[in-house]
Amino acid sequence: MSTTTEQGAKAPPRPRRELPPLMRLTEAAADRLRALYAEGEQGRLLRIGVKTKGCSGLAYDLSWTESPAPTDEKVTDQGVTVLIDRKASLFLIGSVMDYERKALSAGFTFTNPNEKGRCGCGESFHV
Repeated sequence: MSTTTEQGAKAPPRPRRELPPLMRLTEAAADRLRALYAEGEQGRLLRIGVKTKGCSGLAYDLSWTESPAPTDEKVTDQGVTVLIDRKASLFLIGSVMDYERKALSAGFTFTNPNEKGRCGCGESFHV
């Protein structure tokens, strides 16, 4: 839709505002991924998706791939690249991926502003 000025001339189009990043990585997540990429997963990329699972309906799905699929979105943050399955992108917009070490476990975690709730065991979420 174009607008016109009082003299009938077309107004210049509004500049598009930049979209927020699809996903960000914390320094801990980036460091862990750098280590994984340098060691056993050299030459591969981490693909992040969402699948139907658990009590609440959705769960994060992490897998390794040799190359991006045509439907993957590339996210590069802190010098590290991950792939986002395009089918999961609407569920992940604005998420932050972290890597946490606890007394008995370690792994990637997600802070997702789209989550409306989680199941009691923490395995799944819903939006």
